[in-house]
Amino acid sequence: MLETKFKVAFLLTVLAFAAIPILGILRGTTLTPFEEAPPGAADSVTSEPEAGPDEEPIPEEMVTIPAGPFLRGTAGGGFDEQPQRTIFLDTFSIDRYEVTNHQYQQFVAATGHRKAGPPSRYAKSIGKMRGANQPVVYVSWDDATEYCRWKGKRLPTEAEWEKAMRGSDGRLWPWGNTEQPNGANWARVQDGHEVTARVGKFPADKSPYGVMDGAGNVMEWVADWYAEMYYKDSPEQNPPSPEFGTYRVLRGGSYTTTGADLRITSRSKMVPDFRDETIGFRCAISGKSGGEKQEGKT
Repeated sequence: MLETKFKVAFLLTVLAFAAIPILGILRGTTLTPFEEAPPGAADSVTSEPEAGPDEEPIPEEMVTIPAGPFLRGTAGGGFDEQPQRTIFLDTFSIDRYEVTNHQYQQFVAATGHRKAGPPSRYAKSIGKMRGANQPVVYVSWDDATEYCRWKGKRLPTEAEWEKAMRGSDGRLWPWGNTEQPNGANWARVQDGHEVTARVGKFPADKSPYGVMDGAGNVMEWVADWYAEMYYKDSPEQNPPSPEFGTYRVLRGGSYTTTGADLRITSRSKMVPDFRDETIGFRCAISGKSGGEKQEGKT
């Protein structure tokens, strides 16, 4: 009898730990003193409702990230963000904005790929997230990979994503090293956005290279399998994804994110077939992209 009770207790403990990644995405993280908005915080962005699906689509742009070193990780973050190391990446280009509903719908119409959306019983806010220029959500890692392939692109590696959003100087947020509660579309302050904002809406959430929405709006799939010790074990030049894993890496915060895990260095993980209203993506290519725009030199 005692042995049976022990087995049941052990099983419940395992299930509880297995649910932690999903609960972290759905609920955000622990609040910090920065949650209280300073006077005028909501004034940094406009609070009008998001435009409908017939608004003019935002032009697609890519930004070229020059070859060179950057600081990856941070000594002051989570265990999987350490150690901080200098990593060298070859030139690559990355979408300036997260992939939008309009762009993804073109892919669906051309290929017959499944639409981005959950079972109706799970669609809590999807009716407010269908603007042409809001980021597409409810896409799995495979959905994101197929879209990028259709565009002649790929998902960025985890290292590429971090450099594109952080620059080369080791800053913890796109705007610098001073925490700014109203700097991005997350759940820290009342910023006029109940759900996702149109891409590029938050001017502070702009990397030194001009890449938008790395800190907030939606979390983004990247190419890599998740490995907790990979920052210690990976090569220092163009680190590839670990060869295998259970989870794929998600980077950046979302409109539901709160608390202490808002740094650009923060790493999240999820099973690759998971879809949620807080998850989107953007694409990258190796080398330069025709017609790309480049900002900054860091």
